Amino acid sequence: MAKLYFNYSAMNAGKSTVLLQASHNYRERGMHTMLLTAALDDRTGIGKIGSRIGLEAEAETFADGDNLFERIEVAHEEKPINCVLVDEAQFLSPDQVWQLCRVSDRLGIPVMCYGLRTDFQGKLFPGSAELLALADSLREIRTICWCGRKATMVVRLDENGRILEDGDQVSIGGEESYVSLCRRHWEDRDIGPHKQLKMFL
Repeated sequence: MAKLYFNYSAMNAGKSTVLLQASHNYRERGMHTMLLTAALDDRTGIGKIGSRIGLEAEAETFADGDNLFERIEVAHEEKPINCVLVDEAQFLSPDQVWQLCRVSDRLGIPVMCYGLRTDFQGKLFPGSAELLALADSLREIRTICWCGRKATMVVRLDENGRILEDGDQVSIGGEESYVSLCRRHWEDRDIGPHKQLKMFL
């Protein structure tokens, strides 16, 4: 039975790399995948999924208001889809998460979503909250804090390396301004001495 999967992590854990590897595995076996990414994420170009280690692939984009069930259903009728993979899934609307549920439940296509769970203030993204509630399978992709513990939180820094306490939930680009931390160091606002040095090198 097809399922909806949510693979989540803090920043810089390699979510896009894992997604691209999963798509490659399907295609290597002669299967067809559909890749989706948020239209507002143009870090590697609009309609592209890119990883920090240099892998990238073309993808269709989604924006708020798009009906993903209808789009996937039409594409599936033209050429059978074996798996849908969604990057930057935190930017899905709650309605779109339900649409992806219908893709797995009614079309029988597995849907694998990859995204952040929380923002720099420790709050759930709306798409992530809906995925946590509805996904059949949840998987954490781990990265580490500077102290060696599992990183589950992220802070955003300004151009002077100071931690921002407020601002828009979404800020595209400038990955160097985000630091993944364990919960303790996120609460302590401690990004570690080596990171502070790197900011100014």
